[in-house]
Amino acid sequence: MDTETRFRLVTQNLQEVITPAEVRALLETNDHPRGYVGFEPSGMMHAGTGLIVGKKMRDYVDAGFHFIIYLAEWHGWINNKLGGDLDNIRAGAEYFKDCFTALGLPEGKVEYLWASDIVSHKDYWEKVVRVMKATTMKRALRAMPIMGRSADAEDVESSWVLYPALQTSDIFQMKLDAACAGMDQRKVHMLAREIAPKLGFKTPVCLHNPLLPGLQDTTIQGAFDEDEGINKTITSKMSKSVAKGAIWVNDEPADIRAKYKEVFCPPKQVEGNPVLEHARMIVFPHMGKLEVERPAKFGGDISFESFEDLAKTYAEGKLHPMDLKTATAEAMVKLLEPVRTYFERKPENLEKMKRLRVTR
Repeated sequence: MDTETRFRLVTQNLQEVITPAEVRALLETNDHPRGYVGFEPSGMMHAGTGLIVGKKMRDYVDAGFHFIIYLAEWHGWINNKLGGDLDNIRAGAEYFKDCFTALGLPEGKVEYLWASDIVSHKDYWEKVVRVMKATTMKRALRAMPIMGRSADAEDVESSWVLYPALQTSDIFQMKLDAACAGMDQRKVHMLAREIAPKLGFKTPVCLHNPLLPGLQDTTIQGAFDEDEGINKTITSKMSKSVAKGAIWVNDEPADIRAKYKEVFCPPKQVEGNPVLEHARMIVFPHMGKLEVERPAKFGGDISFESFEDLAKTYAEGKLHPMDLKTATAEAMVKLLEPVRTYFERKPENLEKMKRLRVTR
């Protein structure tokens, strides 16, 4: 595969690439760059993680990356996920592995690495100390939103200050060429880029995918980034804390259809329309088109081959909101079918997560 094709694969559908010139140079000189995404196992997986991040990880693999899916159970422990119980968090990690396998990322295609595999090494903790000595307390606290914690949070646990140093040291310990994640993780990636040259480590390129907005008009409270646009993206993202606004990868078809049916989808409005955003960020990257079925008296079936065409038609009032919602829901049902099929065969880890959700 030539460099230009690999570059398009790596950078397509991202919100931010730091920097395009560095990515191109990396691909020109390295057939198998090392990249990763880290996940705090923290409950049921939603469509943003499964279908946006999952799709990007497949892009990286197709572009020749040695790609690591990092199951950061220690990080989830620090962040009090699943009750701060390591056994629960490890169960959540096994469930995440199942989800990604179902979505086309089995072991062998990607490497699954646990935080516990890394923290057992003395040289890792040496890196953590070196990172902390190279970072001010103010700088560490500025990175706290990577945990999903507001920058203006009070009652900060002292362990939370360790978190950015751990995540930065993970990048250095794995000798990564590329740090990949959602826009909500960019602060720690910038920290890694800032101090890598000072400490003699490789400076990673950073590849940031957009964050899928929730379906409900509810925002996460807090301040997460100084940039107003990025902060709005983070506070309106699909989140486990706003369950009714989330599409879970394990949702039944009827539940998916019901959630899209109820969402606010103003006619002719493109900007800030969550259904259109789901079509743009998930349906078109995965399927390349959106197929709308409707009675002949309302114009008959229509297929949109690009998001731009869909947005233009919707803005002109030539597509009814309910037709858009129905079509997007049906596309999501189809995209999540492999997950349903997989867990019908292997339900154990999903059942554990359902029990944890009930007993929390």
